Amino acid sequence: MSPRTKVVDVDLARLTVRPLDASTWDAYAALMERHNGVFGGCWCTFFHTMSADKTYDADDNRALKERLVRAGRSHAAVVMDGDEAIAWCQFGPPAELPNIYHRKDYDATTTQPPDYRITCLFVDKRYRRSGVSAVAVQGVLDLIAEAGGGTVEAYPHDNAGARVSVLYSGTRALFERAGFTYDRPKGTKNCVMTRVV
Repeated sequence: MSPRTKVVDVDLARLTVRPLDASTWDAYAALMERHNGVFGGCWCTFFHTMSADKTYDADDNRALKERLVRAGRSHAAVVMDGDEAIAWCQFGPPAELPNIYHRKDYDATTTQPPDYRITCLFVDKRYRRSGVSAVAVQGVLDLIAEAGGGTVEAYPHDNAGARVSVLYSGTRALFERAGFTYDRPKGTKNCVMTRVV
């Protein structure tokens, strides 16, 4: 976090969670734009497309994300502070989010795909280290429950409490607190965790 970043005093009780859809697109887009499209202009499209299908252009990624959202093919829990989006947690069925890290390792150890994946988590830099990530993860679980539930997998960093600069998928500890169970390693620093909703 930049020394000039003003950290907001967060009252978690005032936050709300809404699904990413046409009604929340503008708030979501504003959050992305405040952070330069996030992760080099990804716009949270990496997990939607396989590497061969990506252009690696921020404008293309923005347009792709908006098309997917408006078509109902991109899902996330968007954490709102009033009218401002301050975090999101992306989820969806494997067909919607096929491109996961360590895919070969994952496929070699999978016996049955989940109903849903949680692939990406992002919090506005002004709201970090305040519990907002947990609000976003719980928001996903609530949205999945509203859709009928199922088996949910997450692929967090298994960092044993060590500080890591980029935690695009959260930490094992975060998901353990949300009721997920450790299943197996995935790559060298990530793991597969599951929960039935």
